[in-house]
Amino acid sequence: MKKTYHGSCHCGRIRYEADIDIQAGTGKCNCSICWKRRYWGANIKPEDFRLLCEETGISDYQFGTFSGHHRFCANCGVAAYGDGYVEAVGGAYVSINLACLDDLDPAELAEAPVQYFDGRNNSWWNVPTETRHL
Repeated sequence: MKKTYHGSCHCGRIRYEADIDIQAGTGKCNCSICWKRRYWGANIKPEDFRLLCEETGISDYQFGTFSGHHRFCANCGVAAYGDGYVEAVGGAYVSINLACLDDLDPAELAEAPVQYFDGRNNSWWNVPTETRHL
């Protein structure tokens, strides 16, 4: 069941609301950026995301295919969310950094199903051989 959560970066410059069904699944990936950030996310549709701040101060990083925008705060550096378009994941998406949800109960997160993706080998449909470190 979808629930509205409130997210922010560390300094509070980035603020948003997101309607997420945590029990529908979360994801961890071993690609280079997720690995370095230890990113744990949930993908939602753009209509379930509401930015509650000005876009000024939100930086954007892209690499590889340039299909995803990795949004982060220009002040504190926290990667609060990302967005893009990838046909293989259903088209347009917003990826929510679950660690940035201010009102997510840790017990709810601990119970959330996690799917692992082998982004390191561009084999997103497969689970990486090792996932304990993710």
